[in-house]
Amino acid sequence: MTEQKNVMAHGSVTGGEGKEPEVAVRPLVDIFEDATGITVQADMPGVSRDRLEVRVENDALSVEGRAVIPMPDGMEALYADVRSTRYQRTFSLSRELDSDRVEANLKDGVLTLRIPKREEHQPRKIQVNLG
Repeated sequence: MTEQKNVMAHGSVTGGEGKEPEVAVRPLVDIFEDATGITVQADMPGVSRDRLEVRVENDALSVEGRAVIPMPDGMEALYADVRSTRYQRTFSLSRELDSDRVEANLKDGVLTLRIPKREEHQPRKIQVNLG
């Protein structure tokens, strides 16, 4: 699995007419591989399940989410460490991975994706006969 490069180092710029452009933050990820597949863990604090989209299209895995930062009524932030509430990252998937069986779990701001290897790429035990 290789990461697709974005045009900008920190992500893509979006924004509607009359709005200041918003830069998408690339969430930090950890990727683990074992004999049966890979696990991707992406840090996406503040993102809820209904504001998260995970897609596989043309051997590309895309993760996009929007964090909700609650503000009390009648208050405006004078300073914020968080500059963007939009996360986006895309990865190219190897053909040995079964993109039809991706499992996704979101817990405590961490998105965990499990992508199994195709059956023919998983290790198998070969029986040895006597004779």
